[in-house]
Amino acid sequence: MELKDLSDKTGEWLKGSGPDSDIVISTRIRLARNAARFPFLSKASDSNKKEIEELLRDSIKESPLTKDFSYINLGSSNMVDKLFLVERHLISKEHAEGEGDRSVAFGMSETVSLMVNEEDHLRIQVIHSGFELNDTWKKIEQIDNELEKSINFSFSSRFGYLTACPTNVGTGMRASVMLHLPALSLTQHIEKVFNAVAKLGLVVRGFYGEGTKVTGDLYQISNQFTLGKSEKEIIEIIKGVIPRITGYERMARQALLAENREQIEDRVYRSYALLETARIITSEEMLHLVSQVRLGVNLGLIKDLDIRCLNELFVLTLPGHLQKLEGRELDSNQRDIIRALYVRKRLNCEKTGGRLKNV
Repeated sequence: MELKDLSDKTGEWLKGSGPDSDIVISTRIRLARNAARFPFLSKASDSNKKEIEELLRDSIKESPLTKDFSYINLGSSNMVDKLFLVERHLISKEHAEGEGDRSVAFGMSETVSLMVNEEDHLRIQVIHSGFELNDTWKKIEQIDNELEKSINFSFSSRFGYLTACPTNVGTGMRASVMLHLPALSLTQHIEKVFNAVAKLGLVVRGFYGEGTKVTGDLYQISNQFTLGKSEKEIIEIIKGVIPRITGYERMARQALLAENREQIEDRVYRSYALLETARIITSEEMLHLVSQVRLGVNLGLIKDLDIRCLNELFVLTLPGHLQKLEGRELDSNQRDIIRALYVRKRLNCEKTGGRLKNV
């Protein structure tokens, strides 16, 4: 499978289905693991990294759960390809910018990806559409157990799995839920909600996780520490918090409709009109407009679009995807023009039931 084959479609995690998918975009769990007889990557030599990469590559390709995955060497990938993979949440920004032998393996649905030589020797990731913590955990546990048959992971009977960053020691698990919370943002209640979340040991991040700003009213909520709690305890904490947040968001949406219907309709329809007619759209403006239109769909104000289309636009209009679609590098002005053209054509196809073949 070539990366260009993925440029006009997205993974299953953006399909807009699953529990609470009107608010919850996706559920993701990552596990950090390190091969026992090698130093952490911060202390590893180039030859160490090469040996680690070869060991993990062989185990991934031989495992019955991952043997058919696409396997991409990031060391030989160009800038656009790495950006493309980051935008699809298949690798992290740090993985893309790393040095030495490193790679990623992922399945056709992009539900599972395995990052080799990121911050740790191996990062296993499973991501599902909607609020699906139990199914996500079940899948990633299965893959972890299967790989552990051929890889001796660094483990301490006292501390648990040993990782490069102390905050990951223990389970090595980060569970995160991506939420679309435009009404809480508009009513300025978002800070109160997240202050309460922080007291439970959870952290709020942007669309691409740690170090990224919030755009498009998209927030990731995840556990901050892994030591001292089991995987199931971490999952139960998040399972207890997310329904409360989704409940607040739904109440805020109904309050906006009841108290400021004209203003909300105007905001939604203006955003939709811009997406349908604009000739130049920046990435940041794009995320904002799609956020408002997505709110309009969920409020029943817009009936000719589905959630999957809007979820996909969050990703397909990002710089790496536009450059893969065009097959060449583009400057920011060129991307803004092509982004607007792509969105116009995509929305027209959605309304008419056609199929978008190219920009």
